[in-house]
Amino acid sequence: MELFLEKLTRKKERLDALRPLPPALVQNLDEWFKVELTFTSNAIEGNTLSRRETALVVQRGITVGGKSLVEHLEATNHARALEWVMEQIQRSGAQIRETDILRIHELILKGIDDNNAGRYRNLPVRIAGSTVVLPNHRKVPDLMEQFTAWLRTSDALHPVEAATEAHYRLATIHPFTDGNGRTARLLMNLILMMAGYPPAIIRKRDRLTYLASLETAQSGGSKDSFLRLVRNAVKRSLDIYLNAATGEQPKAEDSDLMLKIGELAKRAAVNTSTIRHWSKEGLLEVAETTPSGYHLYAPEMVDRIKQIRELQTKRFTLGEIAAKLKQAETA
Repeated sequence: MELFLEKLTRKKERLDALRPLPPALVQNLDEWFKVELTFTSNAIEGNTLSRRETALVVQRGITVGGKSLVEHLEATNHARALEWVMEQIQRSGAQIRETDILRIHELILKGIDDNNAGRYRNLPVRIAGSTVVLPNHRKVPDLMEQFTAWLRTSDALHPVEAATEAHYRLATIHPFTDGNGRTARLLMNLILMMAGYPPAIIRKRDRLTYLASLETAQSGGSKDSFLRLVRNAVKRSLDIYLNAATGEQPKAEDSDLMLKIGELAKRAAVNTSTIRHWSKEGLLEVAETTPSGYHLYAPEMVDRIKQIRELQTKRFTLGEIAAKLKQAETA
């Protein structure tokens, strides 16, 4: 994990060396990210506006027939909240205040639920389809005070780690009746942008993986999958900026290079049940889960399988192999 974060740092250093970017290019990227972040963040929450429809609403103020007023407001509100976030990026990350989080939330729910916009929940809530037990609403003010105190110390972490952890902690406190996910993602991106990184886009196709990895962490499991998802999102955004700044042709989308379990099994000459078992044991990483529930693997998992099989010939247990692979990754 640390090795990947170092790679992100070096990629950001490449981008920093190209700054300042031409104003026209910066404006173009800002507009693209505004639409993409608004579309994807709202889509994760069930908004049915397409990417093109979101652009029409956000950039041209056009009403889309057949779509509800709430969906239009969710688009314009998120875009305005993102604009506000981008106005704050000159401040140090240690200066993020509780009032800033409340302001983001207020902008997200403005005109949709004014009674709760920018206010903590005063009743118990549950996440639909989840077994995660959320904190009692009476504890929310104290938990948020503790959370913002932690934010003031988060600069000791790598910015991607700090942004991911902030998202996780805010979503776990779940301080609002609605809009928690959108607020958490905007806070995450505020931290990233304050550190000079571009915002991370959690793609619509990543929705199931995103929600499942977050729930795993909230249930006391590992945060690794959630961190991996965010770090991959940061990498994609850095590549978008670097490609735009250098004029390089963008590489194929990660998902275009991913392997379904059957394809991975064929390339690595093992059966699919073995791959499922090794994935469950943590030896193989599931890079993405499609909306249909299919697991996708990065091509490098072919080499990982070769490593596993070689270690098996040396009589190592699966637990020992997992430890050796982790050690090699962080070396």
